[in-house]
Amino acid sequence: MISNQDAAAQTAQEWSDAASVSPEALKAAVKDEDLRRFYEARQWAAAWDKDHAAQLTAALSQAQKHALEHIAFLPKTAPADATAREIALTSAALNYAKALSHGVVNPKKLWAIYTLPVPDLDLAGGLNTAVQRGKVGEWLESLAPQTQEYKALSAAYVDQLKNLSAAPAIGGGDTIKVGQSDPRVPALVAALQANGYLPDKLPKSEKPQLYTQAIANAVKGLQANYGIKDDGVVGPETLQVLNTGPADRARQLAVNLERRRWLDRNPPGTRIDVNTAGTFLEYWRDGSLRDKRRVVVGQPEWETPQLLSPIVQLVANPTWNVPKSIEEKELAPKGEAYLAENHIVRKNGRLVQESGPDNSLGLVKFDMKNDHAIYLHDTPAKALFGANERHRSHGCIRVDDAVGFAEMLAGDDGVLPKFQEAETGEDESFVTMKTPVPVRLLYHTAFLDDGGTLRLQADAYGWDDDVANALQLPQRTRRVLRSKGGDIGP
Repeated sequence: MISNQDAAAQTAQEWSDAASVSPEALKAAVKDEDLRRFYEARQWAAAWDKDHAAQLTAALSQAQKHALEHIAFLPKTAPADATAREIALTSAALNYAKALSHGVVNPKKLWAIYTLPVPDLDLAGGLNTAVQRGKVGEWLESLAPQTQEYKALSAAYVDQLKNLSAAPAIGGGDTIKVGQSDPRVPALVAALQANGYLPDKLPKSEKPQLYTQAIANAVKGLQANYGIKDDGVVGPETLQVLNTGPADRARQLAVNLERRRWLDRNPPGTRIDVNTAGTFLEYWRDGSLRDKRRVVVGQPEWETPQLLSPIVQLVANPTWNVPKSIEEKELAPKGEAYLAENHIVRKNGRLVQESGPDNSLGLVKFDMKNDHAIYLHDTPAKALFGANERHRSHGCIRVDDAVGFAEMLAGDDGVLPKFQEAETGEDESFVTMKTPVPVRLLYHTAFLDDGGTLRLQADAYGWDDDVANALQLPQRTRRVLRSKGGDIGP
């Protein structure tokens, strides 16, 4: 067996022949604009001698770390013409650099709304500098995200590929009902915990194989979310949802590696990141994690979009201008008595819910500057924060203890006295932030939890499939998360 490096060296021998490539031949053959800029900076001198070619092919041999091994950056066989081989190597280097630096897929082509900034690098210039310094491999590897989370996703992906033939964690067999003992119950509990339907730590049981009512209740929650009869009985359909195998996990990890490559490598040190798949937010202040808390986000068909938008002001005792879509689809059938009971009045032709603790925005709104009417806010529906499945809103983000979070932001921004004064009133009041806080709305179905453990989250919106299909990853049977519905709030 030969190593990747030895294989790369052999490939380099087959491909590289820079001495046989003339500037005139390159000028005549190069059509791509990025290639042209690369060679113009080199005065049309060929780049790929055996050393540089070996560095490149060695880097390409590590594509599996980034879940990119299924992409053919080089043709299977080297062209007979030396100039064509030279151009193919440059194309491979630039395409691999693009894949590592900002992904294979353009997210702005997958979704109508995607406003998160993507990396913008001069790859042709960077490659030319790397060739001049003899550091092609190092430069390519530096383009991928260097975070602990990306490295954990990468390691987990490689591990899953080693276990593609592994048997399912929960074996098949008879159905499992409350009160029965079954050797599969511990694995079932672990799967429910991994999917967020049971707490990570449960009281130690003297009968770990006993299928209890508490476990059945968690199973009912999973069944309801996935459109299975929610009777708490563990049958083939329920096992199929819980029994995600190595192939499915590898696919999910590959998608999440791609998502991380889309992101700016140097996000603002002070920011709020909302993971709409995991339904939590993290507040970063000057590069350190300041706070983390649960959120409720858009339900399927009312998905919270992926965008970057700053919080520009805090609104105490907000009113709510009811969107036309909610008015027509959800409020119109309820009648005037419901509107009066919930303090919803018509002003200038629009329904408006007046300020108060029962307002759908609660006691505070975090006003964000975007064209999509998306923002963070409080809610009177506090119980939803205790649920494991929190895709229950109409697209906006509800924050657990939003008033406390608003006071934290106001204190950090130096406007806490103004906000506290606004809170004491009964009418809607606005407090402008001295420094707007950028908010990134992300959709990550694989992430590191507080303890540094990699967690895989259900694909509530089916957006993993969009990315996987664009990456030409294997198809799988899609399980759609089904919304339980919720209140009328945004």
